[in-house]
Amino acid sequence: MASQSIPGPSSIVESFKSAKALITEPCGALDALAAAHGPTTQVSIGPVRLVIIGDAAHVAELLAADSAAFRWGRVARTLTIVIGKTSMIVSDGDDHRRRRSLAQPAFAKRRLDSWASRIVDETDRLIEETMGTENQREVDLHDLHRKLIRRISVRVLFGDELRARADEIGECIEPAMQYAGQPALRQTPHPFPYTARARAKKARKDVDGLLDSIIAERRSTTAEHDSDSLVDALIHAEHEGHHLDDAEIRDQIITLIGAGYDTTSAVLSWTIARSALHETAWHTLRDEAQLHIDTAAATANLKLMPYATATVDEALRLHPAGPFSPREVVRDVTIGEYTIRKGSVIAYSPHLMGRDPRIWPNALDFEPVRFLSTNPDIETQRRTAWIPFGRGSRSCIGFALAQMQLTLVTARLAQRLDVTITNGRLPNPSGLIVTRPEGGLPATIRRFDAKQAPRLN
Repeated sequence: MASQSIPGPSSIVESFKSAKALITEPCGALDALAAAHGPTTQVSIGPVRLVIIGDAAHVAELLAADSAAFRWGRVARTLTIVIGKTSMIVSDGDDHRRRRSLAQPAFAKRRLDSWASRIVDETDRLIEETMGTENQREVDLHDLHRKLIRRISVRVLFGDELRARADEIGECIEPAMQYAGQPALRQTPHPFPYTARARAKKARKDVDGLLDSIIAERRSTTAEHDSDSLVDALIHAEHEGHHLDDAEIRDQIITLIGAGYDTTSAVLSWTIARSALHETAWHTLRDEAQLHIDTAAATANLKLMPYATATVDEALRLHPAGPFSPREVVRDVTIGEYTIRKGSVIAYSPHLMGRDPRIWPNALDFEPVRFLSTNPDIETQRRTAWIPFGRGSRSCIGFALAQMQLTLVTARLAQRLDVTITNGRLPNPSGLIVTRPEGGLPATIRRFDAKQAPRLN
């Protein structure tokens, strides 16, 4: 059967408008393109072709295709100023396979289980630090979430001994993270000092110096089996005679700190906002947490908190960390009835899949209970149209840690605080790489009878 033309804007003017909107307001632009042309569409400007895949069946074919038909490094190259040239995000081919094989064991279940009590402990620390002696505060929850996830990430990466330096490390890398969040057109390489790019490069250099000293100290003093920190697991990783060198370890650590805390904190903000604005979700989360968050052993088993897990899953359906995931096509590939030509950039969109009314009843409504259903159709939907962390060899390597953080933090916040979102409405989405709440997440937080919320030691 002959390949069909991919639908999309028909004129150069419409294409320019769509391309600009995808850069400035990606979520709204994706919704508009899907409404006008369907969930799989193409925006072309001269030789530049962007194919957006939002149809679940087409995404399944894309993710099952031979990875050798694609390249990731070039479309993500603007991130290298932050995450480095050897990060798995910008690696292709054999380099990606080797680095992922070496890093994957660091996320073993045994290590994940050991982090649960630390996640709750850091949540408690931030609550007490924020509230002080007051029972009520006006705050920007998104700023607090970024600080919290950054602290958890540093503690998980380096262990308890560097807990006190979490804010220092986070503040050191922040200029680079701010730069990476800008549109690609604002990241054109240049040699000029006193610019955002110069500050980002300096931030990365400063972080490298800090990490080099930590890695050197750990190499000389710590055996992998003596520590549950990620950095020690990466230092001692071995696969088929290969190891990670110091530059590779640095780049993976910065990827996990930077990309990890930026994406996780954004999703956490959407989860809290949705839950606090829902009629019953916050109280249901609290009731469940009261039963199960009281010992480290209990918090390690997320199966004991199905509603919290479902709440996070539902938030990820509506608010995946990024609006789309791009890759470059290096040879013609067939997806459904379409041929995607070599040189195109193809991006599947978890944002569109998660809001597809053909798949999800009441698609725009926040309904955590949909993920508690035993209906086999829900499992089918989850397998085909719920892909917030990717799938296969290019899936997010830290997805299990992210889910654990999101679930435990959400449950603990509901257990200890009442949250009222300012203006009583959901913020607008903002961001090309990570979908954050525009303007942060202003809210009023109040203590909820702290005596009923047992603390972990």
